[in-house]
Amino acid sequence: MPVPSHLDPRLLRAFVTVAEELHFTRAATRLYVAQQALSRDVRRLERELGAELFVRSTRQVTLTADGERLLPYARRALQAQDELLAAFGQARPLLVDLNSPGLGTGRRVLHRARSLAPELELMARYESGLTWAAAEILAGRLDVSFGRYAGLAPALRAGLEQQPVRYEPMALVLPEDHPLAPLPEVPLGALAGETVYAGAGNPRTPEWTGLAHRLFAGRGIEVAPPAPLAVGEEEFERLMAKTRNPVLVVVGFPAMPATVVRPLVDPVPLSPVSLVWRKGLVHPGLRALRRAADLVAAEEGWLRRPVRGWIPDSDAEVMAS
Repeated sequence: MPVPSHLDPRLLRAFVTVAEELHFTRAATRLYVAQQALSRDVRRLERELGAELFVRSTRQVTLTADGERLLPYARRALQAQDELLAAFGQARPLLVDLNSPGLGTGRRVLHRARSLAPELELMARYESGLTWAAAEILAGRLDVSFGRYAGLAPALRAGLEQQPVRYEPMALVLPEDHPLAPLPEVPLGALAGETVYAGAGNPRTPEWTGLAHRLFAGRGIEVAPPAPLAVGEEEFERLMAKTRNPVLVVVGFPAMPATVVRPLVDPVPLSPVSLVWRKGLVHPGLRALRRAADLVAAEEGWLRRPVRGWIPDSDAEVMAS
């Protein structure tokens, strides 16, 4: 492979994105460019290097041997460029996953980070679960997310870093005519014999379902079996009205029509929330988010664990790190 005197970083970014997606349409969407322009950049890089980087067919795109050889060098070059631009305040937008629009922890940290660094562009995304978001972070389609880090598979955790943010108390969403709805707080013991929905079967949120299984074990509480994934508030409300199962949530979960949100007590179950990002990520927006998380957690006492708080040992170790 001949070595040109200069390579446009844009061409390298086009190559790396196609190499990661192995699909020109998805790569173009990820880069916010037209597919025709992306194909043109890849062909230009191939001409400049004098090498074919991809084998293209109507069914698939694969890397050639030269493409495989170029990929680690291109990634290192782009990381160096990102670090240089970040050092001089010319960072690209940081993509921050907040899980769901109604959840408050990540949103509050993001709002504080924007106030700390108004010159930066911090873009919110909603991936509805840390397991899914972690895979997107490792693929370069997201930068940061929030959630239960201890619930991730070791293969995902190996490429990530985390910062504890909050012990978030858990709660239930109940139909307003449920026998437990009149209580201002619901003791865990009162749920014996109930079946509670905790996202079983949702590939985006197994870390949440796993936490529910640990919480309910030995208490006579069942996790509701997998159900079709409800997309959107209206569908969620419809399925809840149909099944009438309580739903495990966190205390800041937004109220829905004909339901109430009640904190769980005796003990107070805690959802451990961490800020999670890809190892080696250098970006001024990440620094702003980490600083914002520290500030909000200190002001609100988010990292003070209640005396009667419940959390699995594995999560307690992560949150103490």
